Amino acid sequence: MKRFICIHGHFYQPPRENPWLEAIEIQDSAHPFHDWNERITAECYAPNALSRILDDQLRIAKIVNNYARISFDVGPTLLSWMEAKAREVYEAILEADRISRKKHSGHGSAIAQIYNHMIMPLATREQKLSQARWAIRDFEHRFGRLPEGMWLPETAVDTATLEILAAQDIKFTVLSPHQASRWRKSGDSAWTNVSDKPLDTRTAYLAPLPSGRSIALFFYDAEISRAVAFERLLDSGDNFARRLMGGFSHYSSGVQLVNIATDGETYGHHHRYGEMALSYALRQIDSSAHATITNYGEYLERFPPTHEVEIRENTAWSCSHGVDRWRKDCGCNVSHLPGWNQKWRAPLRSSLNWLEQELSCQYEQSGREYLKDPWKAQDDYIEVILDRSPQSIELFLDRHALQPLEHEQKVLVMRLLEMQRNSMLMFTSCGWFFDDISGIEAAQNLFYAARAAQLAEQVFGIDFQDGLEERLQEARSNIPEQLNGQQIYETRIRPAVTDLRKVAAHYAISSLFEPYTETTQLYCYTVLSGSTRKLRGGRARVTAGRLDIASKTTLETGSFTFCAVHFGDHNLTGGVREFRSQEEYQALLKEVEESFNSADFLRVVRLLDRHFPGTLYSLKQLFLDEQRKITGLMLEPALADVEASYREIYEPNVPLMRFLEDLRIPLPKAFDLAAQFVLNSGLERALEKEPLDLTEIASLLQQVKVRRISLNSQEVGFRLRNVIRRRSARLLSQPADLSVLTGLEDVVKLAHMLPFPIVLWDLENALCEVVQARHPVMKKRADCGDEAAQAWLKAVESLAVKVKVRV
Repeated sequence: MKRFICIHGHFYQPPRENPWLEAIEIQDSAHPFHDWNERITAECYAPNALSRILDDQLRIAKIVNNYARISFDVGPTLLSWMEAKAREVYEAILEADRISRKKHSGHGSAIAQIYNHMIMPLATREQKLSQARWAIRDFEHRFGRLPEGMWLPETAVDTATLEILAAQDIKFTVLSPHQASRWRKSGDSAWTNVSDKPLDTRTAYLAPLPSGRSIALFFYDAEISRAVAFERLLDSGDNFARRLMGGFSHYSSGVQLVNIATDGETYGHHHRYGEMALSYALRQIDSSAHATITNYGEYLERFPPTHEVEIRENTAWSCSHGVDRWRKDCGCNVSHLPGWNQKWRAPLRSSLNWLEQELSCQYEQSGREYLKDPWKAQDDYIEVILDRSPQSIELFLDRHALQPLEHEQKVLVMRLLEMQRNSMLMFTSCGWFFDDISGIEAAQNLFYAARAAQLAEQVFGIDFQDGLEERLQEARSNIPEQLNGQQIYETRIRPAVTDLRKVAAHYAISSLFEPYTETTQLYCYTVLSGSTRKLRGGRARVTAGRLDIASKTTLETGSFTFCAVHFGDHNLTGGVREFRSQEEYQALLKEVEESFNSADFLRVVRLLDRHFPGTLYSLKQLFLDEQRKITGLMLEPALADVEASYREIYEPNVPLMRFLEDLRIPLPKAFDLAAQFVLNSGLERALEKEPLDLTEIASLLQQVKVRRISLNSQEVGFRLRNVIRRRSARLLSQPADLSVLTGLEDVVKLAHMLPFPIVLWDLENALCEVVQARHPVMKKRADCGDEAAQAWLKAVESLAVKVKVRV
């Protein structure tokens, strides 16, 4: 076979973690999901791990792991999130690489990706080295092997970056054909400019480097890649396969590689069911005998480059102006909104460059007091990021510290290294890619900048935030209310800055509602609570106690005394101060108890003012997820009253509404609003009950249909999918239980009653797994007269018909 096809998917999400918590907080724009990672996992990453191939009756005939058949890279920070939050998808990706090694002569289909998607031509040499080395070590940690290839963010490239990749034994990377400058056959002296004759993307090239090293480059087929990403080629798996196989030259009898590259999110997130088109196309190619699926590593070993190439410096796949999209208003943007510009990009870049230069200078100078080589320590810090256990940190310090360190010196060193980590995260490419500095991507970079500046101030005693804010004035937003980068920083970034006292305040206020144990892991902080006192009287409650808090990232510790009180509704306040003495602490507890038990709530407030002057906190200071949770609890009584009021309007007037409907008279708006609220809230609540009352739900849906009520499809659909997910998990754990099967069939009937489609993905997966594992055995038993097996087969086959799974 001389014809080969390689499909590459670049799977990436920017790091979204709150840098003080090391966790992603709720993102409203991703609703009904918690955050964008969760949403895109549901729409793309998980479906590609369990992709469907349909038969001619549109039944699920097979479920396949797309990652095992394509070349792919996944961002290290995204894999880290998956490891904790989407474990099954994470394991499927690792397994795919193991499978691909068996299929492709020992070459895994996974390649590495630069650590936090920094635009490499715009990075300093130290950043380039750390980004590449962190990416390689992260890859090795997860995939159990060294990477052969490396994906460059936005394929942004310069010779210095290629030199660093080659020095790290990276064999190849993938670029856009417009990033080639000139090419020649190996051994020839004359070069051919790409402007005179385009290079052939159907082969690999060798890029000789000034150091004497070299690296192989693959250039993807731009036309087919564009059709996949932007021209709806994924509407048909057949058309996709034909287009790929049509990419070969009929005038060449030599070896050819048709290779394409797009964002991995194209397959499912950007194009719904795109993952199924990919699966089908791969199957068609396999069955055609016209081409062989391969990956870059296998192809490179079998067919080493016979041509050389030189790159166009400082270019990228998503900017026609080099790498200007990440440093100036070049004209490239997403939405093309009239009157908007991206002039904010340049001052944002220069502001963060200024901060990075200041911090790097301080880091090197201060680091040399404690570390053998600060830059080698930075490169090796990935070991701590991958494992933040005390043992890992001690091993790291043993390797890099000039001498054994006291605890405060360890804290200082960890703050320095975390400062450097955040000063790289603040250059994540998405911060400049989109249309305005007020977007969540640019704001996320500013959060990392604020964290880096805070750590610098803690170590050096220098306030860098004021200087950063001043420079951000020049970054003007297109949204008048947002004004500029300075205002965004002042209103959205500074309030999020967190220290141990704020962690203590969060614990204090949330402990009014949360049953914390003596030792609590609060994000990246370990909290030990002493003799906490909790009192309650009517709607009022109070808590007071002592806390010892330790950060897992910087090792800093603090001891605090706290008191928090809730008088009902949103009237909630608390105070925190450093722990001073046991006697003073006991006196506080006694005074709190006396004041509260006497129902003298004014005295309790005065007590807070006296013991915690100038340090009172409210619901506003809670971390976002807990703030939403507690606010929800507080709103429950008020929302119940609102629903009761709407119900009082709706229920007595149902006969009148029916009469109006019979006359085909539109419902008065007041009736329509009441019906919408009552029926939507009733459905949402009914879907939270276990067991489900299917009769009640069916009645509500019938009323929705008759009244022509607009359902909150997103919320209702999300809740029903959660019901299906829970019941599907029960099927996997109890596959022989007939009641589980019949219960699932009832839920499917319910889903089909809704006026919008419901994703049955979890049920389809579970049923396919159960059928594959148990159906042959149960069929044999049924054929031998086993009545239980016969009943099971009947239930399974009935459910399979309804969810279109082939048995």
